[in-house]
Amino acid sequence: MAHYNYADILSSSDDEDIINILYRRPRIFKERVNYFIELDDIEFKMRFRLNKETVITILNHIHGELIFRTERNNAISPMCQLLLTLRLYATGSFLITMGDFGEVSTTSAQRIVHRVSEAIARLRPRYIHFPSTEEEIRREQLKFYNIARFPKIVGCIDCTHIRVQSFGGPDAELYRNRKGFFSLNVQAVCNTNLEITDIVARWPGSVHDSTIFHNSRLRANFENHMYRNALLLGDSGYPSKSYLLTPLLNPERPAEIVYNQAHIRTRNIIERLFGVWKRRFPILALGMRYKLQRIMTIIVATAVMHNIARRNADKDPPEDPILNLPAPWDHIINEGYINNEINVQNNANATRTQIINDYFQR
Repeated sequence: MAHYNYADILSSSDDEDIINILYRRPRIFKERVNYFIELDDIEFKMRFRLNKETVITILNHIHGELIFRTERNNAISPMCQLLLTLRLYATGSFLITMGDFGEVSTTSAQRIVHRVSEAIARLRPRYIHFPSTEEEIRREQLKFYNIARFPKIVGCIDCTHIRVQSFGGPDAELYRNRKGFFSLNVQAVCNTNLEITDIVARWPGSVHDSTIFHNSRLRANFENHMYRNALLLGDSGYPSKSYLLTPLLNPERPAEIVYNQAHIRTRNIIERLFGVWKRRFPILALGMRYKLQRIMTIIVATAVMHNIARRNADKDPPEDPILNLPAPWDHIINEGYINNEINVQNNANATRTQIINDYFQR
């Protein structure tokens, strides 16, 4: 008879490593609770971090991918699959706990979470869209201008760290960030409605923000003048570019001081986005224990659902002290300044100087 090391089984970093059957047991079909019907709107929002209207919107998009052809073997309904996945996103708990919550086995919970996550992530082209047409660009520029009179802005860019468990192996330390925990460094761009318009979720936590941007498709598109005279706002962790405006490190003239103040007020949107995103889906702040590819899928899936919630005017979820979430700004890690005053192209400085003189000179 084979001998199993139960400590190794229970401490597995990925639920696929769980041994499904040590001995054959009779199947037990449990009666599943329909939380969508059983819970009122307040309780539902507390447990799933989205309101019922938003959940219906999401389900309508992915229902066909989740439905089973027959009702044999007590098939799990698409709604139950979606709610089980949302509960995982809302708690960051273990899959065995999610199985108990949904009255399914741990292995079924594992398959459901990844199946639903992949289905939602495939909605990315529809819900994560960077403005590209002239009309879309002008509309976003006007909305940003109304915040602090900063012209030509179509998005604010920054990175945030999503906690993960160490993947082990020779490359494990690549994922340890400057604060000492393991993470993915995720780049996002947002609009004035706190929607994510561009996301890159594949870089280890030790990688600098500017490196991620340098290797992104978004940078290539700006370099190729795809967005005409549109501009991005970034912090001092990014190099100053003709299309990426960063704050002045040592403002002297009154116009430069006003420029920095308007820059801070406008770019504050991206910091608010990260706080709302992680509070809506606490698994992003509490950490994930899955394989890299599946973590990236979950990050994109939560970004898609965040945008759906914003478009549906789904209010931010209430605080839940049981979750013990980190402070809203814990995602911010000082990546260090890039010397924008020296290591820049002349046209980058010229663009920023022209903006200061034309719009912030009093």
